[in-house]
Amino acid sequence: MRIGELSRVSGVSRRLLRYYEEQGLIVPDRSANGYRDYDERNADRVKQIRGLLAAGLPTRLIKQILPCLDKPRSIHFPDATPEMLALLTSERDKLTDRIEVLTRNRNAMTEYLSEVERHRVPDVPGQVPAAPGRTGGA
Repeated sequence: MRIGELSRVSGVSRRLLRYYEEQGLIVPDRSANGYRDYDERNADRVKQIRGLLAAGLPTRLIKQILPCLDKPRSIHFPDATPEMLALLTSERDKLTDRIEVLTRNRNAMTEYLSEVERHRVPDVPGQVPAAPGRTGGA
């Protein structure tokens, strides 16, 4: 697929996709005319990059982590300094904390929705639902 299609599929702008390429996060093939040629692996890779960015990781760390997500894995660590490893450990721990909070929030929302559904009055065909917070009457 061309860059426009990858942009559409991933929801990421062409400009941002070019930036990811400049950073070495994605590597498209090139057709004979020089156009970028992406495959489905690139679409998945962009989703992984977006998730890691949303988790607060900088692109320089994401570049280190991405090979661990490939199948088969190809981990390169010639520049794995003690500082970088400490930073990765810290970021991993932050992710673990966020996952725990997100899981609790998701569970609370699920419980709330279940309770609302359990106490909900069934819709009666032809009846106009009451406004929120109103139980009917004058």
